[in-house]
Amino acid sequence: MSHTPILDTINSPTDLRKLSVEQLETLAAEIRETIIQTVSRTGGHLAPCLGVVELTLAIHYVFDTPEDKLVWDVGHQAYAHKLITGRREQFHTLRQYQGMSGFPKRAESPYDAFDTGHSSTSISASLGIATGKDLKGDPHKSIAVIGDGSMTGGMAFEALNQAGHLHKNLIVILNDNEMSISPNVGALSSFLSRKLTSKTAVRLKKEMEHFLKSFSNVGENILSVLKKSEESLKGFFTPGMLFEALKFEYIGPLPGHKLENLIEALRNVRDFSTGPTLIHVLTTKGKGYEPAEKNPGDFHGVGPFCIETGLPLPSPPAPPSYTKIFGETLVQIAEQDPRVVAITAAMPAGTGLTDFSQRFPERFFDVGIAEQHAVTYAAGMATEGLLPVVAIYSTFFQRALDQIIHDVCLPNLPVTLAIDRGGLVGDDGPTHHGVFDLSFLRFIPNLVIMAPKDENELRHMLHTAILHPGPAAVRYPRGNGEGVAMDKGLQRIPLGTGELLREGKDLLLLPIGNRVPAALEAANGLKKLGLEAAVINPRFVRPLDDALICEWASRTGKVITIEDNVKKGGFGSAILELFAQRNLWGIQTKVLGLPDKFMEHGTQAQLRHKANIDTPAIIVEALALCGKQH
Repeated sequence: MSHTPILDTINSPTDLRKLSVEQLETLAAEIRETIIQTVSRTGGHLAPCLGVVELTLAIHYVFDTPEDKLVWDVGHQAYAHKLITGRREQFHTLRQYQGMSGFPKRAESPYDAFDTGHSSTSISASLGIATGKDLKGDPHKSIAVIGDGSMTGGMAFEALNQAGHLHKNLIVILNDNEMSISPNVGALSSFLSRKLTSKTAVRLKKEMEHFLKSFSNVGENILSVLKKSEESLKGFFTPGMLFEALKFEYIGPLPGHKLENLIEALRNVRDFSTGPTLIHVLTTKGKGYEPAEKNPGDFHGVGPFCIETGLPLPSPPAPPSYTKIFGETLVQIAEQDPRVVAITAAMPAGTGLTDFSQRFPERFFDVGIAEQHAVTYAAGMATEGLLPVVAIYSTFFQRALDQIIHDVCLPNLPVTLAIDRGGLVGDDGPTHHGVFDLSFLRFIPNLVIMAPKDENELRHMLHTAILHPGPAAVRYPRGNGEGVAMDKGLQRIPLGTGELLREGKDLLLLPIGNRVPAALEAANGLKKLGLEAAVINPRFVRPLDDALICEWASRTGKVITIEDNVKKGGFGSAILELFAQRNLWGIQTKVLGLPDKFMEHGTQAQLRHKANIDTPAIIVEALALCGKQH
């Protein structure tokens, strides 16, 4: 006789709260199975989600969500949260075009208290929520769940500092899945924490404080000694002294996969905490799926895979990724020049720097999730004659804009910004699309900006950027290269020079970066339809090759710019500004790029088609500009 899975009966946390602890443990296993089955088909974040299943259940079991507000830092670990908050039947659409987001999204559910996707924001947001509730007289809780990796971000400590000062009723849960604590110490610390935070102990502590305070100075002195003793004891066994110095009540570390212990601790905090509290929970990434437990880094974010083996599903042979070519080229350059150093912000594998870190460990620096620090750190190195290369995803470079302006470009220092994942990134969606960098970098004086048409040109641009005596940025996309042949040596590209790839009398196509191959395809298609399109690869967004672009714009009288960036302030805007400066008012110009809105998640091909920046769209726009029908 088959039994209905418990998960199938959970439509909201209200249903969850009717279960026993034993039933919750069964539910945890079902949730893990569902996550593994789904992510094996859709891809997504696996190891982080498997590690917080019990913690997710305990939080929703104890707290009155959604009235109590729960904020997940980054949010890539929130799949279990989505499954028990009314989205079970849509879960199969995870990260699919027009399906469920891979991150918390307020428009998707009232249980998603804050839109997240970047790290280290949860404590700030939760403190803001707690402050808002306090001003409204709302007694409900504000809870932030943050990983130990996100704790390396300075913003998290800025928020902790402010929270301790304000003394708001804020609960921060530190999901620690990396910190090394020996079993004996960990077990003793957990035991000690449970005893210190039991209902009886908390009540006794408060009554003792009240009693001693009634004895004026003598009682206050005794109370001070007792508090110092407790702090010394907890500090000896736990890493809580730092948080208590920030005026947080520290609880933990707690075993993150024992529901009974978690529920007990969370209930005590719910019922007795009156100020900022930090709960330290120890979890295992990839819990319940052996391949992910053994290699949590490999299973942090995955594509479709075989559940039995953990191996990626077979896919057609493809050229190496831009990221891989970047990493290999940087190693090649560094072998010849000892001044070259590499910096990243908690993404050595993601940015292709693993080989560099192994080949040159003394010249590789992972600063943690601290993009602002990474850029200024590089600037300091540059003043000492080094040639730093800062490799960060486009979406995360946004966090370091002031440092790029003030610390690198203003003093004109030779720092190379390797902007990975430039453009639409696909299934991670609006929090991760790198579609603003051309706009927010183009206005900065002294900064050279390049975008390669293929992986071979990326190699030459990286070489050019490192040799440039001032700041330079190289922007390249997520995904595989074009499969072009590689030159043997590295060539320095003359500053601000584009290349004419194709002549044509009817119009000029001006694509930048990864849109060059699409534009060449479009030119071939247009030729079959009777139109001759010239194609220029500008290579540089700043400085532009004014002479080459204006010559062919004047010859054809019609121009289409194409970019994988927002239209506002991007490459197309730069071309319009150029024409205005040269008084080329008669040129008909069409700007193709991303619209003035945040693009949803989906495959890169789907999103480029929707944004009208793929080959068919270029053909349609060219025909319209030339007064012809498709």
